[in-house]
Amino acid sequence: MDTTDSSPATEGRPATGAAAPSGSAAPAPSGSAAPSDPAAAPGSAAPPGGLLDLLGVAAVVLNAEGQVVLWSPMAEELFGHSAAEALGQYAARLIVHEEHRDELVKLFTQVMESGQNWAGVFPVRHKDGSTRQVEFRNMRLLDELGGHYALGLAADRDTVERVELDAALAMRLVSQSPVGLAILDSDLRYRAVNPALERITGQSAAERLGRSAGEILTYLDTGPEARLRRVLETGESVVDRDIVCRPPGDPDHDHAWSVSYYRLEDSGGRVLGLAYSVIDVTERHRAAAEAAQARQRLALIARASASVGTTLDLETTACELADVVVPDLADVAAVDVLERALYGRSVPQEGQLCFRTLAVSSAHDGEAVRAAHPPGGLVAYDGDRLVTRCVRSGQPVLLPRTTRRDLELITRHEAAAALLEDAGVHSYLVVPLPARGEVLGVLALARTRNAAPFDDDDVFLASELAARAAVCIDNARGYQAQRHAALTLQRSLLPQLPTHLPGLEVACRYQPAGATSEIGGDWYDAIPLEGDKTALVVGDVMGSGINAAATMGQLRSAARAFAELDLAPDEALYHLDHLLDGCEQAITTCLYCVCDPQRGECRMCLAGHLPPALLRAGLPARLLDLPAGVPLGVGGVPFEAATIDFRPGDELVLYTDGLVETRSEPIDARLDTLLDALTATRGSGLEETCARILETLRPPGGEDDVALLIARARPLLPTPTPTPTPSARPT
Repeated sequence: MDTTDSSPATEGRPATGAAAPSGSAAPAPSGSAAPSDPAAAPGSAAPPGGLLDLLGVAAVVLNAEGQVVLWSPMAEELFGHSAAEALGQYAARLIVHEEHRDELVKLFTQVMESGQNWAGVFPVRHKDGSTRQVEFRNMRLLDELGGHYALGLAADRDTVERVELDAALAMRLVSQSPVGLAILDSDLRYRAVNPALERITGQSAAERLGRSAGEILTYLDTGPEARLRRVLETGESVVDRDIVCRPPGDPDHDHAWSVSYYRLEDSGGRVLGLAYSVIDVTERHRAAAEAAQARQRLALIARASASVGTTLDLETTACELADVVVPDLADVAAVDVLERALYGRSVPQEGQLCFRTLAVSSAHDGEAVRAAHPPGGLVAYDGDRLVTRCVRSGQPVLLPRTTRRDLELITRHEAAAALLEDAGVHSYLVVPLPARGEVLGVLALARTRNAAPFDDDDVFLASELAARAAVCIDNARGYQAQRHAALTLQRSLLPQLPTHLPGLEVACRYQPAGATSEIGGDWYDAIPLEGDKTALVVGDVMGSGINAAATMGQLRSAARAFAELDLAPDEALYHLDHLLDGCEQAITTCLYCVCDPQRGECRMCLAGHLPPALLRAGLPARLLDLPAGVPLGVGGVPFEAATIDFRPGDELVLYTDGLVETRSEPIDARLDTLLDALTATRGSGLEETCARILETLRPPGGEDDVALLIARARPLLPTPTPTPTPSARPT
């Protein structure tokens, strides 16, 4: 570069004989045309990036003598001189202080002679007189005529350092960030992935780069590609969206992520692509899930405490237990009780065990229900079966992940195992039902649609529920044993009616109460007497249970004895009352009547009992208006008898208060219902009449037992005359 003052080129023109460098009149760089430029064919060039604009790179071309022949707009901004001021000027004089000109000429000469590029920082003089550090990239150019030129690319040093620092800082932040980051282009293909995302997802950058989001994010069930496309098209970011998935790095466990999606644009607003961030919040999610699960389990225990054991019925209690654990704890539940335990016998230590299935509950109908033994039936399990092992050890048996062999050990035969496999049973748990030092049976649980396997927390919860329910089942077992004993006693004390009663047809029913404590007080009897007469008795011992049944047995035996003495009804009641004198809690109501078909009448007496109903041909049923009397056991009050006509076809209905007394309806309304039901059955057989009356009036699970006796008068058949036996003749 010439630094003398001789022959300066004309301002704005190159030196004489110097040709303009090739490309000096070339069009703007690719992509620089504005969209509105009609010369720019649509789609012919990709849109520009913004980095060069950010750096403010200036371009200057010098001829072989060091004169400026090309001056870009960015050069004007960087050096302060316009193109008109710079073109034709010697660059060394224009932009360099005098003390640095020799150094600049030397560098220029090296580039022009050697053709090697030079890069570095050089102090330049701005038009305003200030000095700036400028970073240069200098290279030699050659045109088609063999002429040499020098191209200088320059940018402000501070700007370059700032961009470099920002880029370096950004790269370090991205690479060291605990937040997973991914950059996708406008086709949603991966362009960059940071190490945190590799660690979080278990997928390396090599597996992702160049592939589309749809190919990579297959483990998400929410259609991520469509969501990413919406963000890319609309520019509306998605921030802190929580998702739960099983990533490739850990496909057996749930992971929770907080994900954000946002569009990337350059400084000019051009869409570059899309970025998303992933924050692993699995621990927080698990803690929240564990807290929610703990609350759910406490709620389940509370619900079980309120809903299991509401009655003293064994089957009902078992059904309540099975229903309460489905579907919160299991998809299928079964309650099996040892048959021997129901009768208080010990369990053998070897061989098969016989279970009675009391309840089966399922959240979904299907093969798993078919594999279970039907409720009420007996099933024998071999000694190697899991339920047998559970009973004998008294410990839960847990199978988090079942195999086909496991399913065979769960069921009683291979066909049932195949049904469980078809149903998708993948996890199994059986816990004992312990009560008062013995195992009564098992609670068996299986999961089909619930993907989570049973774990130790489930074992604890199921064992807790089973232990609570086992006490209720044991109470129900004891209740049934007591109920069976009371019923056996009661039924053994009730009479077998004679097959033939002169002039009388009789039908009767006894129904126990729904609770053991209310069994035993009611009875009926029909006693044949001399002279074709029949004594009919219905009574109700106040109180309940075995004591009431025993008192009833004594009174029935005494009534039969007094009837055999042919005592009148009021006399018989007097002696029964005297029999109870001094007995505690032996108050008894009674209706005693004697039917005499020869006279066509019935004489009866009440001891605090409800009046009988009478049905005559052509008339509605009615209650007889009789002296009420006082209950037996009160003592000191005489009884008063009454006589009514009782002709063939008439029906007399004797009953205890359990038939008509309820807590929800007045007694008068119930008595009217009895009369209506009796009238409606006119002409029916007595057995059918008994059944219809009980069906109409007896509530399910009634709170009191019921004795019902219906007698219908019929014509008295003549007694056949015995044929005399011929006397023996002497020989």
